Amino acid sequence: MRILVVEDDTDLAEAVVRRLRRQGHAVDWQSNGREACEVLGYAQFDLLLLDIGLPGMDGLALLAHLRRQGNKTPVLMLTARSDIEDRVNALDEGADDYLDKPFDFRELDARCRALLRRPQGQAAGLWTVGGLAIDSAARRVSLDGQDLDLPHREFSLLEILVGRLGRAVSKDEIAGRLFHFDEDVGLNAIEVYIGRLRRKLAGS
Repeated sequence: MRILVVEDDTDLAEAVVRRLRRQGHAVDWQSNGREACEVLGYAQFDLLLLDIGLPGMDGLALLAHLRRQGNKTPVLMLTARSDIEDRVNALDEGADDYLDKPFDFRELDARCRALLRRPQGQAAGLWTVGGLAIDSAARRVSLDGQDLDLPHREFSLLEILVGRLGRAVSKDEIAGRLFHFDEDVGLNAIEVYIGRLRRKLAGS
């Protein structure tokens, strides 16, 4: 899935980006609220991890702007501010969840998974499509009871496609969800990943 991290603490941001990328997500990072607002004006994301105290434009102002524009991207607030007023203001402005720093990365993972499920109508992290079972938390896929060996990128591609069952998905849309800005990847790479996935799902 495509995730944008907006955080001005470089060490924390880099740690979050590394962890999420290891899980197969396409993750971009912005340290300035105004610059993040510009990016969100032309790129789509499945999840936004947003700090409150940011240079350029604070997180609450950025969140309020997004919601006024009709942007419904799930937002997880990451902040050192633990005051109840900050929590209330963030939720009232349209935040979907709130996590205080410092946090355990396992909790961050779980909250991200929960928010990524919501737009796709999934209450739990398990998808079943025919004989195909997808466990998002364990990042495990089985077909007719047999585990499939899917690298992170192929697993993410499968999540994208299953989350859009019943409609055609363009290469551009897949690329926008599968790769981050720093990756120089042509659209023919999508065909390669699709081909690998089809071979592993053959007969399903």
